[in-house]
Order: sequence, then structure tokens, then C-alpha cells
Amino acid sequence: MDRASAIIRRREAMRSLRTVYEQNWKDGYDYSFPERGDGFYNEQSDGSALASKRARLFDSTATDSGQILAASIMTGGTPSNSRWVGLSTGNDTDEEKRWLDAAAQLIWHNIHASNYDSEGIDACLDMVAAGWFVMFCDSPEEGGYHFQLLPMASSFIGASKPGGVPDILVHEYTLTAEQAFNKFGEAKVSEKIRKCMDEGKPDEKFKFVWSIYPRSSAEAAGILAKNLPFTSIHVDLDCKEVVLESGFHECPFWAPRYSKLPGTVYAVGPMFRAMPDVKQLNRLVFLEDMNADVAISGMWIAEDDGVLNPRTVKIGPRKIIVANSVDSMKPLSSGANFNLSFTKKEALQASIRKILMADQLPPIDSPVRSATEFQLRVQQIRQVLGPVFGRLQPEWYGPMVARCFGLALRAGVLGRPPQSLAQRTITVVFNSPMAKSQKLEEVGAIESSILSINQMAAVDPSVLDTVDMDAAARQIMEGRGAPASISRPPEAVAQLREQRAQAQQQAQQQQQQHELAQKTVPIAMQQAAK
Repeated sequence: MDRASAIIRRREAMRSLRTVYEQNWKDGYDYSFPERGDGFYNEQSDGSALASKRARLFDSTATDSGQILAASIMTGGTPSNSRWVGLSTGNDTDEEKRWLDAAAQLIWHNIHASNYDSEGIDACLDMVAAGWFVMFCDSPEEGGYHFQLLPMASSFIGASKPGGVPDILVHEYTLTAEQAFNKFGEAKVSEKIRKCMDEGKPDEKFKFVWSIYPRSSAEAAGILAKNLPFTSIHVDLDCKEVVLESGFHECPFWAPRYSKLPGTVYAVGPMFRAMPDVKQLNRLVFLEDMNADVAISGMWIAEDDGVLNPRTVKIGPRKIIVANSVDSMKPLSSGANFNLSFTKKEALQASIRKILMADQLPPIDSPVRSATEFQLRVQQIRQVLGPVFGRLQPEWYGPMVARCFGLALRAGVLGRPPQSLAQRTITVVFNSPMAKSQKLEEVGAIESSILSINQMAAVDPSVLDTVDMDAAARQIMEGRGAPASISRPPEAVAQLREQRAQAQQQAQQQQQQHELAQKTVPIAMQQAAK
């Protein structure tokens, strides 16, 4: 009872601290993806509220640009068609490299075989609109991974260490009586939930609070779920009792930030920076539509001349207006300057696209016609999104891979690791298109240097002695993300070269013997003839 009350009090304290930032996120959602921001300020999820929010949007520049940026973050960081993750200890033997490479391949395949891609793009939309999100990962009973993007409106995060990444989560959620009964069991749910099930009311809803946080005492760690490094507690808000307690070996969620706010764990996204232009553009298009209505329908002035009654006259096709004089009713000019409106609108749209990087990112669906164009496109993406991925790697991709690696290793699907990896720290190596693009400059430098040295070797072959071709080849393969399975270990290379040298030596000896035999036969024939 005391722990449940403490968790509820902590939720209220975290909600109060977060309130001062919520308006920024709400504006970001309302002017870009209103369907993603449902739940803030006790707003209920219904079709009428969403339709009302959408009706207040008069320009889709922010929505379109935000979708382009979100798609670029998703495909640039964790693409489903190219392996973007690797594992290393920093000084791996060939046996270790092969096991780590196979483990990374399996983790990447299982991540994209799950629901990650559908949850990931929604997470990127939240990242663009609000600057952060919360995603949870666990392994279902049938195996694999299951990702869950938690609603931001009911998720509150914190960090156990000053300046650290978020590792504390308090999340409020709703379950029906039937869902709670199946999740927690009959013995754990409240009497009210059991009564609803007995009375045939399984759809009645109840609120719960889920808290995840690292254990403060290292001595409490153990093999039991309640003693694992991270605590997980579910509390029934109605009766204020703990209905489920468990734990995790590693932090099961991650909450990356786009642009961290000083003095807090929360952040804002690129939509926050574009919001002045977005609001001004939305207002300008609204006024433009109003003036367009006047310009199309016309505006008139009418005089009550005893025959014409301006209060009842209706203008339209095939209508006859009875008046005392043609001067009793005249059209008026609205005075609107659409040229100024169009110019201002284009400037605001260009500013929004620039802030959201939509005009700097190359078109995703445009074909690449040459290798040079591809290199330029990759370099452009790296320059634009490089700083963004610098923060996402330690706060999103790293924790996600660590969680997935732990789940797979404990499930036994990775096989037995080499004994030499025991008690060694395994780090995540990123081979995403963004990470690969950052290595391409080094690969290009190696390839251009080898080409120049080969040209110099035509004059002086000894210049080739200055280059370690084996090291250069390995650097090129690693930089281009080639799998470790196609690379021969140095011992195998040395053995292959030794076999080749022996074969060449044997061939040379056979050639010498053959040449000697050809010389010896004519001499013997001459002697026999004499």
C-alpha cells in the first residue's frame, strides 16, 4: 500500500514538473500531426475533436515537411533493407568477429521481422513534432521482439543520474475489466474488477500506473524477477494497490531527445523552431481564403430605394433583382492584394521547409543516375542530419540494440558465445546509411591513394612497399559495411599464400625439369648417332 501510494505521488509530482513544457508539444502536434497529440490537457480521443483540430489547419506545409524529415530519420538510422547494426569489443579475434557478426545479423533481422517499422515511423513523427518519445520493448511468449510506442500525454520520464539518459518511467494507462483480469490474474485484481466480470461487464474501464526505475541498492540484484536491476510495478489507481511486480535485466525502454531543454530531461523538436512561421502561415492562408471567397462571390452595396430591399435581396444565377434604378445596387472592390499574399506565403513556406530540412534533404523516391550523384547525396544527408544522429545513437539505437541483444542471448537464439568474450564489454557499432556515409570519406581517401600509388609504381615499383594492401583492403570492406563472413582471417590468408607459393615453386621446378629434359634428349640422340 505504501509503495503504491509513493508511485502515485511521484506520478503527480512528475506531471506537475512537466506541465510547463506541454504547450510547446501541443502546438507542435496541433499544427502538424493533430492525431498524434491526443490526450494532452484531458482531451478525449474521439472523431469530433480530431476533425475540429484538422479543420483549424489551412496549410499542409508543416505536415508535409515533417513527414519528409521523419522518413529521413527512420531510413537514415534504422533502414529495413540494409543492416545497420554491428557488435564489437574493440579488439576482436576472427572467431569473436564471426560470432558477433552473426549475432548482429540475427538481431537486425528479428527487429525488422517484428512490429518495429510501424512503431518506428510513428516515433519519428513524435520526434519531429514534440522532440521526444518513449518506446518499450519486450519478448512475447512466442519469441521475437514486440515494440510498444507509449502515448506521450500519459508518459513521464526521469533520470536517476544527473545529466544521464532517461531511465525512470511512470506511465498511466487504461484497461478493461477483462484485460486486467487476464493480465494480472483473479487473485491480484481488485474486488471491483472481479465484480464487473461476475456481473457481465467486461468492458468497463479502469486506470493503472506502471513505474519502471533502476534499483537503488546493488546488493538487491539477483536472478529473481523482483531482484533484477530494473524494477517494474503496476498499481491499480482505484484501490491504490500493487497488482504486479517484476523486473528487467536492462532498461526496457528508451526516450531519445531531439533538442534537450536545459535543466530538464525533456526536449523540443524541430517543429518548435518552425512554430512562429507555421502559425503565421496558417493565419495568412485563413485570411487569403476569406478574401478569395469575397473575390469569387463578389461584394455589393445596395440602397433602399423603396423598391429594392437590401435586407432580403439574394444574388445568384437566373435571378431578377427588382430596383428603382440600376444605381441602387453596385459591386464593390474588396481591396485585397493577392500578389502580396502569395509572395508572403511562398516566403513562409520556404522558411518552414528550411527549418524542417525538407528543402535540404534529397528526394527519397528520385532515382540515382551515377555513383558520383550517390556520393553527393549521401554527403548531403550526412551534413544535414549528422548532428541529429549524434544524439540518437546513444539515446535510441544503442539502448534498443542492448535490450534486443539481452533478450536474444537469454533466449538462447544466439548460440554459445566464445569463452573469450566472458567478462568483456560488447559495444554497438552502427552501420546505418548515416554511419556508412561518415566512413565513406575515409574509404574514398584509401581508394584514391591506392590509385595514385599504382600510377607511381609504373615508374618506380618499389613505391608499393609503402602500402599495407591487406590493411587497406580490410579498411575498405569495413567502411563499406561488408559482412565479416566474407573476410578471411589473417591466418587463413597466410596459409593460402603459403600454399600458392608452394604451388608456384613446384610448377617452377617442373618447368625447369621439363626444359632440362628438352635439352638433354637432343644431346643423347647426337651421342647415340656418333
